[in-house]
Amino acid sequence: MLDLSNKNILVTGGNGMIGRALVATLGKEYPTAVITSVDLPDVDLRDRCDCMSVCNGQDIVFHLAGIKGSPERCMKSPASFSVPMIQFNANMVEAAYSSNVKWFLYTSSVGVYHPAEIFKEDDVWATAPSENDWYAGWAKRVGEMNVQAYMKEYDWPCCSIVRPANVYGPYDNFGKWSMVVPSLIKKASENDELNVWGDGSPIRDLIYSEDVARGMIHMVENEVTEPVNLGSGTGHAIEDVAEIVSDYFNVPVTWDITKRVGDAKRLMDTTRAKSYGFNPKISLKEGIEQTIEWYKEHVL
Repeated sequence: MLDLSNKNILVTGGNGMIGRALVATLGKEYPTAVITSVDLPDVDLRDRCDCMSVCNGQDIVFHLAGIKGSPERCMKSPASFSVPMIQFNANMVEAAYSSNVKWFLYTSSVGVYHPAEIFKEDDVWATAPSENDWYAGWAKRVGEMNVQAYMKEYDWPCCSIVRPANVYGPYDNFGKWSMVVPSLIKKASENDELNVWGDGSPIRDLIYSEDVARGMIHMVENEVTEPVNLGSGTGHAIEDVAEIVSDYFNVPVTWDITKRVGDAKRLMDTTRAKSYGFNPKISLKEGIEQTIEWYKEHVL
């Protein structure tokens, strides 16, 4: 088991939702570690020299940096998402290997999967990403392939690949292109009713950002080298999310069944994660309420 105590640890994308949770969790679990958090614009991971500079002297690298956006935004501005992410990922794995880091973790995405009710790690390369995640999904897949290429060519079995499900939590995007949980929180806080697209029946795998951070640390500690899904493994209907949010704000829910609702069911198979001893701790209700409390304090 890899001990992260007294290690120099780099987190790219440290200002993002998961990055902030990871930095905080690392600080609690490994108070003697020296943690460096980097993000745009201070460090440009499109620049190979910047990547070499930040990796120099590091023992562990958690590579989370990416460009987050809704599937709609990714399809409208594909080059703004896929090209920088491919650059980030290629530069960072090269820099980590060249800097002789002890372990490198690459953060992939649920977007690498083709539409299915259950997402299993080994099914990825038998299919193509969803049309809705086409550009970002391929960018993340190429990132995974680069990591595996370095592991194979240089006999470097020092990398983990994680695929988080639909992540929510403090520091999420509550703006125009927000995902389901922050979108419903924002709507409920600003209106006398919570209007939800569809009928509430679609089932999604939602995981709290702190649980994702714990899963990342767990895979590094246990030196897991095969791709691992980080999800709750439990399906929650959009209706469940809406009820938790509406109860908190004490507003009624209305449904707009004229709007598209997406796939009926999208769940992560978490068998592999459980086999390595990882299970999420935060329930959906607890996670959403903690997110709302953060939103009220920092956004409203």
